[in-house]
Order: sequence, then structure tokens, then C-alpha cells
Amino acid sequence: MSESKAFISGCKGLVLTPDEKTFFAGERPWGFILFGRNIGEPEQIADLVASLRDSIGNPAAPVLIDQEGGRVQRIRPPIVAQYPNGAAIGEIYRRDRAEGLRAAWLMSRLHAFDLMRFGITVDCLPVLDVPVEGSNEVIGNRAYGYDPHAIAEIGAAAAAGLKAGGMLPVMKHMPGHGRAFADSHHNLPVVDASFQALAASDFLPFAAMKDELMAMSAHIVFTAIDPDNPATTSEKVVREIIRGHIGFDGLLMSDDVSMNALAGNIEERARGIVAAGLDMVLHCHGIMEEMLQVARVVPVVAGETLRRARAVEAGFAKPDSADEAALRDEFNGMLAIA
Repeated sequence: MSESKAFISGCKGLVLTPDEKTFFAGERPWGFILFGRNIGEPEQIADLVASLRDSIGNPAAPVLIDQEGGRVQRIRPPIVAQYPNGAAIGEIYRRDRAEGLRAAWLMSRLHAFDLMRFGITVDCLPVLDVPVEGSNEVIGNRAYGYDPHAIAEIGAAAAAGLKAGGMLPVMKHMPGHGRAFADSHHNLPVVDASFQALAASDFLPFAAMKDELMAMSAHIVFTAIDPDNPATTSEKVVREIIRGHIGFDGLLMSDDVSMNALAGNIEERARGIVAAGLDMVLHCHGIMEEMLQVARVVPVVAGETLRRARAVEAGFAKPDSADEAALRDEFNGMLAIA
């Protein structure tokens, strides 16, 4: 099997086009990600996942999705249940800590039942961002609350539920997106908080979960650390904060390289991500011209990235033997799902 390249790619629609098959076969992304535009009906989802893996000749290639619940849920009813957002889980936790942690675990375990049926193996949760009053709603009720210690606990339970179901989590958005007063899909957020304030809040949940295998970066400038570059393209943030202070040694992927918080064209952005020391460039939109730009500049998976990628690949475990109907009844009893 030839070597993978250090990017994770989306695709345009419900089935792969001949051009996409040719591109993937030639450029060999390490993994793939699905979005709402890729979701039709159950058999189609499973077929698309299989064809993505077939295109690179790797039946175990990671296939990712953002299936948080709330407004960030790519597969929706009637295919799967509509799940609550992170804030709703946080509310249960605030009423009863043990029940909140159980709810977080259950929701992730149910996501795993849903997603593994289609061959999807990575869910981009938990959201470990710590919002502040007045911050942009791009995180908002996706967060578990405002207390970094509670967020760390709930996030760990959510990650454990996925792993019990044979999936792997991706922590987001490292080293913290909650303090942003702009939506990084459209503008570059700038955070002026001191290192001490960030360490006591924003960075804390990630440090508590530093041993997880995967994380996604934040397109945010932290002026106290690197006033010139967002975390995603900041070698200083990656080295000193993510790898250093937080202590995360897992696979670090960018948030979507297409988001307009990043400056330059797609090729320049991808170069900046690689130069900053991230392991994977994430490209979500399935736009072939952009995919070609990413593939031109990302390296083959090697060195430390290869070590981390192999740890991820070895990290998938057989699902536990849980009773899905019983777990679903238990969860529905905690919080009715529409």
C-alpha cells in the first residue's frame, strides 16, 4: 500500500464522481469527512463511506463526521434521532453531576450505534470550548457550560461513550474557541486574554484530556502568545501551548482550511498549517480546485505525524456488547428527544 498524504478530505455529493475517485486514488488522503450534503438515505451513506475507502485501497481509513447533537448534527431524522446540544447535557450535570456524566456517555454511545452502522469511525466531539459572556454564538450552546472543570468532566464522559462504541473522538477546538467574539467561518477572532486567564479556563479542559488521540485546532489569534497568527498556523501556539503547556501529543488536525479566518489562498493556508506543525490539513467542502491545492502542498505522512496516525489507527477497539434499546430508553428518560 502506498503512503498516505497528510490531509483529510470531503467530497461533493451523495456518490463519488469519477474525478474524485481519480483524485483520491492518486493523492491518497489519510482520512475523509462527511457533511450534510453527503447524507441521503442509509444505504447510500454506507455505500459512500465504502467507496471513499475503496478509492484509496484502505478499508480501515478513518471516516469523520461532526455529530454533536443540536445544530451541529450532520445525520438527522428520520435516519437517526435528533439529539440535544451540549448545553442541555450541561444542564443535567448542573442538576445532578452523576446523571450529567451518564447522559454525556449515553449520548455518545448512541451516536456510535448510529454511525458505526454506516462505517463512520470518528466523531468530532467533544466540544471543549469554554464560552464567556457575550462571546460569538458559533460555539454558544454547543458548549457544555461555562465552568472549565465541568466541561472537562463532561467531555471525558462523552469521549468514553464513543470509545465504548468502537469509535474515536476529536477534541475541539484546541486550544479553545469559546472566548471568540467573531465566527471563524467568516472572520478572524482575536482574543486578548492573558496567558494566566487562558490557562485557568480555555486551556484547562484540553489539558485534562491531553491523552486523547485526536484534536482539532482553533482559527483564533491569542495575542498573549502569537499576535500575528491564528493558532492553526502558529508554530508558537502549537509548540508552546498545545504540545507544551497542554501536553497533547496526539494527532492534531486543522479546523477547515476553507474557513475565512485564515488569510491567503487555499494553498497558502495549507502551507501555513503544515509549517506550524499540525499533523493533518482538513479540507471539508469537496471543491476539486481547492482539494488539488491542498494535495500539492501537504507532505506524505511521516515522522511524528506517522507515529500519531498509527496510534489513532491502533486506537479503534471492538464495541462493547451494550443493549442499544435499553440505553436509548435510559437516555430518553433523562431528556426527551424530539
